[in-house]
Amino acid sequence: MKLLIVEDNPDLNALLQTRFRKEGFAVDGFESVTDADEVLQTTAYDCLILDLGLPDGDGLEIVKNLRQKNNSVPILILTARDGLEDRLAGLNLGADDYCLKPFELEEIVARVRALLRRPGGALGVELKAGNIVFNTISRNVEIRGEPITLARRELDVLEEMMRCFKRVISKSALEDSLYGFDDDVGSNSIEVHVSRLRKKLKSVDCGVEVHTVRGVGYILSESVENV
Repeated sequence: MKLLIVEDNPDLNALLQTRFRKEGFAVDGFESVTDADEVLQTTAYDCLILDLGLPDGDGLEIVKNLRQKNNSVPILILTARDGLEDRLAGLNLGADDYCLKPFELEEIVARVRALLRRPGGALGVELKAGNIVFNTISRNVEIRGEPITLARRELDVLEEMMRCFKRVISKSALEDSLYGFDDDVGSNSIEVHVSRLRKKLKSVDCGVEVHTVRGVGYILSESVENV
């Protein structure tokens, strides 16, 4: 899951990025309308956290531009503006939720997850494939009711593959969903994480396995003995 944070307070921006990375999101953070507009032209996000009082303009312009382009990405507005007219302006332009500063990080995480669970959102509470159940809130994985321990990136890879169950996901798409612009990504990072995940799934009776589609990417599908 990929998140964009647009907040001009560098400390708050960094704090939000750190928290959401711990929650399993890939995160990009910017501090201006200009930078946000540029990245939104080339990168798809699952959710946008947006401040309104930005140094080069009003964050509401970002909301307006996205909705005019029929981009339905969920948008959570964070702002110190507490007037009813300000809240209505954001919601009427197409924002999905509104949270006043100061706030608790736990509330922001919960609000983002709630937006992603809405009909048409990118996040379901539970993902299922074969004998695997992935809880997207707790990020716990069970196989036949028994917990299995996976490293963070292995969890990220599994989540994306379960969302594309029985469909090929390209290496580049997997990389885009797992990493932000500032993340240090090795040339074979995806291969390493996929390989480790594949070995762990093979060691248990999970009913599915990871296949490599040479030159394209990967696919999670039923194990041969279960087909």
